[in-house]
Amino acid sequence: MKAIYFNEYGPASVLHYGEQPTPTPKAKQILVRVQASSVNPVDWKIREGAMKLIMPPTFPKLTGRDVAGEVAAVGDDVVRFAPGDRVYGMVAGMGGANAEYAVLEEVESAFIPDNLSFEQAAAVPLVAITALQALRDHAPLLSGDRVLINGASGGVGAMAVQIAWALGAGEVIGTCGPDNVELVRSLGASQVYNYKEHDFTKDQSRYDVVFDAAGKSSFSESKACLRNNGRYVTTQPDPKAIAAAVISAAFSSKKQAAFMAKNSGSDMALLSAWLKAGTIHPVIDRTFPLSETRTAQEYGEQGESKGKIVLTVG
Repeated sequence: MKAIYFNEYGPASVLHYGEQPTPTPKAKQILVRVQASSVNPVDWKIREGAMKLIMPPTFPKLTGRDVAGEVAAVGDDVVRFAPGDRVYGMVAGMGGANAEYAVLEEVESAFIPDNLSFEQAAAVPLVAITALQALRDHAPLLSGDRVLINGASGGVGAMAVQIAWALGAGEVIGTCGPDNVELVRSLGASQVYNYKEHDFTKDQSRYDVVFDAAGKSSFSESKACLRNNGRYVTTQPDPKAIAAAVISAAFSSKKQAAFMAKNSGSDMALLSAWLKAGTIHPVIDRTFPLSETRTAQEYGEQGESKGKIVLTVG
C-alpha cells in the first residue's frame, strides 16, 4: 500500500510517500480502506521528535491519526462491522492513518453518519474527542458556565466552541486572528476577540472555564481571568509551566488540567449522534491528496489554518 512515513526525525522534508506493508487486523480490529485522513499538530510534533521518549526507537514510522473509509476486512471476533461499512475513528498509537489502509480497534470505531462525506468524517475524530474530553472531563464544564476558547478557529477550537454549547454552557467566547473572527462567530460564539487587539488574560474574574486549544497561554497567565472555582485546561502542557501551576493551584480555588486525548468508542458514538443531528459540524480549511502530505504539514505548521486540513486518499 502507499503511505506517508519517515525514517528519521526532522522537518517536513523527511516525509516520504511510498510503499509500506498493508496491516493485518487482529481478532478485534477492522482493516479500513482509507478514503480520507487528516493532518493534526501532533503529526509534525511526532515527526520532529518531540515524543520520541515515549515512542519505540524503530523506523520507519507512519503518520496520521484520523481515518475515514470503508471496511475492507474484519478480525475473527468483530461483530459490529462488515466489509463495505462506512467507518471512522482514530488509529491506536501515534500514527498509521495517512495511508491507503489502516487498522482500527472495533470498540473505538463508529459508523459515519449518513450526512457526512468521507472528507468531513476525517476532520472529526481527534479534534472532536480532544474538545469533548477537555470540556466535559477535565474542566469540567457545568451548566451555565461562561467559557472562553483560546484558538477558536483551529481544528480543536472550532469543535470546542460547538461542543461547549452542546454541554450546556451559558456563554461561549472565542479568541482568534483577525481573519477568522466571522468564522468563529458563525460557529456560535457569543463574542469573539481578535487576539492581536484583546488579551483575554487581562479580563479580571470573567470566566468559569478557559480552554487553551491553541497552546498559547498558561495557567499562571490565565488565573486572574478565572472566577472563583474557575478551571483552566490545555492539551499542550509545558512541563515547567505545569510544575509552577501545581504549586500555584495548591493555594487557590482555581484549578488547572493538562491532558492528552484518549481513544473512546463511547465518545465517538456521542459525537456521531451530534453530527447526525446537526448539533456540531466539521470545519475544513483545505484538502490535499495523500501524496502531498509534506505540503499539507508545512501549511499546517504556519498556524493559519481555519479548522482542519484533510487528506484525500481513495
